[in-house]
Amino acid sequence: MEIELEINDVEWTVDAAKSDSLLDVLRRNGYTGAKRGCDTGACGFCTVHVDGEPVKSCVEPVMNVEDASIETIEGLGEQDDLHPVQQAFVDNTALQCGFCIPGMIMRSTALLEANTDPTEQEVREALSDNLCRCTGYKKIVEAVLDAAERMDGGTAVAADGGKAVEGNERVANSTECTVNDCDCMEGGQ
Repeated sequence: MEIELEINDVEWTVDAAKSDSLLDVLRRNGYTGAKRGCDTGACGFCTVHVDGEPVKSCVEPVMNVEDASIETIEGLGEQDDLHPVQQAFVDNTALQCGFCIPGMIMRSTALLEANTDPTEQEVREALSDNLCRCTGYKKIVEAVLDAAERMDGGTAVAADGGKAVEGNERVANSTECTVNDCDCMEGGQ
């Protein structure tokens, strides 16, 4: 059957079976940013926005989103003009393998649209439905908090993730090093 979808502000007529998930249809039509992880809604790798709300597309029947507005990671920004959340993830090195990142970014943008100044705990709670098997979440949380500042017109950020300050003086972000129980500060040397 054919159904009408609006994906990243473009109207589409797509072929779909009644049993297809939104993720099935997106990936079949070239939107491969949303990843297939668990197929049970447990990992969040497939998160997209449906009418502005984060939705796990692997468990969302495509029939439920007919005529809805769908936004995928491909609709946020372009390589030369990243969305502030995408840029904050890059600048804060908030990724390792990258598989979970599209879902994390989509969940994070939904959070920041609803709450422009979240606390660290609010970020952690908002991302609790999205798994990352590589990072431990510290850099991801830092990236979301950084993105909140950027989107609020707050602190400028240097290309290496350090916070820019007035004039030519710059202060790098510092986090405690966890390698071999040393006492150094990453980025603070």
